[in-house]
Amino acid sequence: MANLQLFQTHRGALLPSANALNEAGGVAYALSPKHLLAQLAATGCLNNTFYAQAQDQLDAVLALAREVDPVFVAKTAVYARRAGHMKDMPALLAATLAMRDVSLLVKVFGRVVDNGKMLRNFVQMLRSGAVGRKSLGTRPKKLVQQWLLEASEAQLLSASVGNTPSLADVVKMVHPKPAEAWRAAWFAWLIDRPYALEALPPVTQAFERFKRDRSLEVPDVPFQMLTALELDAQAWAQIAQRGSWQMVRQNLNTFARHGVFELPGLAKAVAAKLRDPQAVAKARVLPYQLMAAFTATGAEVPHVVKEALQDAMELALANVPVFEGRVVVCPDVSGSMSSPVTGHRGTATTSVRCIDVAALVAAAVLRRNADARVLPFETKVVSLQLNPRDSVMTNAAKLAAVGGGGTSCSAPLALLNKEKAKADLVVLVSDNESWADRARGRGTATMQEWAAFKERNPTARLVCIDIQPYATTQAQERDDVLNIGGFSDEVFKLLAVYAAGGLGADHWVGVIEETSI
Repeated sequence: MANLQLFQTHRGALLPSANALNEAGGVAYALSPKHLLAQLAATGCLNNTFYAQAQDQLDAVLALAREVDPVFVAKTAVYARRAGHMKDMPALLAATLAMRDVSLLVKVFGRVVDNGKMLRNFVQMLRSGAVGRKSLGTRPKKLVQQWLLEASEAQLLSASVGNTPSLADVVKMVHPKPAEAWRAAWFAWLIDRPYALEALPPVTQAFERFKRDRSLEVPDVPFQMLTALELDAQAWAQIAQRGSWQMVRQNLNTFARHGVFELPGLAKAVAAKLRDPQAVAKARVLPYQLMAAFTATGAEVPHVVKEALQDAMELALANVPVFEGRVVVCPDVSGSMSSPVTGHRGTATTSVRCIDVAALVAAAVLRRNADARVLPFETKVVSLQLNPRDSVMTNAAKLAAVGGGGTSCSAPLALLNKEKAKADLVVLVSDNESWADRARGRGTATMQEWAAFKERNPTARLVCIDIQPYATTQAQERDDVLNIGGFSDEVFKLLAVYAAGGLGADHWVGVIEETSI
């Protein structure tokens, strides 16, 4: 008689066999080339992560950009920039189009290279030789010239901050020929050529005059241009009041150090800017950036400003949906999640870890869905009580504090099956590097547990949010499984659409395919 432990009949469709090993050595499913390119574009920052090196990411993106349809490459570049708010990967994908299909580059250039930082990224990547050439080429050169000849004074001043290459290097490289006298004078000023002070545009002229006479009003230039000058608290207060939302968020400790918050009304003014709904929306802030600012604020930053960051977080998470039915959200708190979310970047490495982002997603879902169940996991589910009335910051900090151990993505599903629990939506937030669970037979342990869960919950859906640039998943894409990468609010938008049954069989790749170019 057959051994029933080995040949037990399971209801439902036969599970697909696992066809890959992940970076941690566990069995997994390989992503399709298009899905993998999307994953890298939405999470990769070309820096070293817990399991992968920066060069590995670069090699993978370049290989995929040669393999998949160039139209999809162009759409992915636009999606990663406009929806994912990424910087390095969209610029890299645009640079590959300069080699493969320059007509597509022309179509998407303005939507990908939308500021000076992106322009310098694009030029550096194309000139480096990494994509197969060391010259810009005729059409890319004209696109760069066009950006320089159409940018406003404010855009040019912002672009002038930064090196490798500097904007001066770019101007010397492409030789733009401005029609306006002010622009010609500005380029001469930028590259240290002779110019007439009176010919400079207003803000740059004010900056030059301020350098000579500090009694004048502080010019409205990027604050990095002023840091080498000796400024008093009043001058720093003007910088704080006029600065962009993102600049203010990033420099709260600097303002505190220069006495800004000691001046009457300044703390409330800065707080009002930080919690302004229109400013938050315009800044395209990533929720994890707010967490970084909140955790980094020193004791000198007033409480009213810290509270404003929490208010801004609530605004930034406006796209977190309220779900119908029972929801379970499972943040990965294992050891590999201690890696910086945007990779190791030397002194520029973010203090925000993958576990912080996973905790943030879980806390945000709980905030909007008070009955949601949160199951943090490593090799097992970690017991933790959260109050849905607490702020997102508070609950995210509690979740992030329990990290460590191996990774078993099947653990929360196994617990739900053990309890014979019911649920309509299960959300896993992880780096997908599961290795501590052991699958028996076909498929990963996660898919096996999901199959068992589906027997009790036939209409349930599983969402796997991956926040690292790796090539595999624990749950193969199908009608009831969505794999999505990234850490912008776009993830919440797609989560809402998918939970309501509004995505097709291609899910996330299908969304990118629909991107207009």
